[in-house]
Amino acid sequence: MTAAQQPPDLADIEQAAKRISEYVHRTPVLTSRRLDELSAAQLFFKCENLQKVGAFKARGASNAVLSLSATEAASGVATHSSGNHGAALAMAAQRRGIPAHIVMPSNAPAVKKAAVASYGAVIVEVEPTLAAREGTLAELLKETGAHLVHPYNDARVISGQGTTALELLEQVANLDVVVVPVGGGGLLAGVATAVKCLDPGIEVVAVEPAGADDAFRSFGLGELVPQTRPNTIADGLLTSLGELNFAIIQQRVDTILTVPDEQIVQAMRLQWTRMKTLVEPSGAVSFAGVLEHPERFRNRRVGIVVSGGNLDLDALPW
Repeated sequence: MTAAQQPPDLADIEQAAKRISEYVHRTPVLTSRRLDELSAAQLFFKCENLQKVGAFKARGASNAVLSLSATEAASGVATHSSGNHGAALAMAAQRRGIPAHIVMPSNAPAVKKAAVASYGAVIVEVEPTLAAREGTLAELLKETGAHLVHPYNDARVISGQGTTALELLEQVANLDVVVVPVGGGGLLAGVATAVKCLDPGIEVVAVEPAGADDAFRSFGLGELVPQTRPNTIADGLLTSLGELNFAIIQQRVDTILTVPDEQIVQAMRLQWTRMKTLVEPSGAVSFAGVLEHPERFRNRRVGIVVSGGNLDLDALPW
């Protein structure tokens, strides 16, 4: 088992925090009295929408690229991504002076394609299916010799994402629960590892769109269920849960909830209008879970990971 396949522990996440500290933002935690009143809970929003490249993905990609030896880095890096991980990897590669190749679905938001291109990466567009993304990436790796940095099924990426929780627990004391969106599971696996290692009494709750609920079904069945025909406005959460991530999630996550797109839009609206912060649909999913399942969070201190803020302002969902 390679280092990229070995489940990370707290020491890995703490090392990642040191490695990436000068390359990423320590993002703020925002609060809103009005949103507290609406939810009957105390909410603390960890704003990764204000992270570099506009998403938590900067953490994992930076840790992965900075972890490469000079020999490994020489041929560049490659991945598949609907946008945020691609931009993050392209940024990290540009900073290290190596090439980046990003396989992207043809229906990825234009703003996310533009972000990837702005960091000098080579974009290869494919049909919007996981099979097309993975097949094209495999061919690209053979052609270029580039080093694979998987968007979520990679321990180095998971460790980087887990630094989000290290910061959150330093910034807010006495949390009862941390709420995290889940797609491929890299953020959730990293956050859950950090939280449960530092304070096992804190509940870790994942939230997933009802139209892309493979993590919810996998968690309930106890076996990995592939994503099939996902249909949600949360474009960053369309992918299937990774195997390494699922193993960690089974061990460290307390529950997974689902939310309809209508609630995701409502959560976006409230975060835009009440907190005055730009949040994309995927980034609003965790708060949507609090709104959709209020009984789980009432009268509790709730850390909410806002995963990103990249979206097409010419195609808003309202």
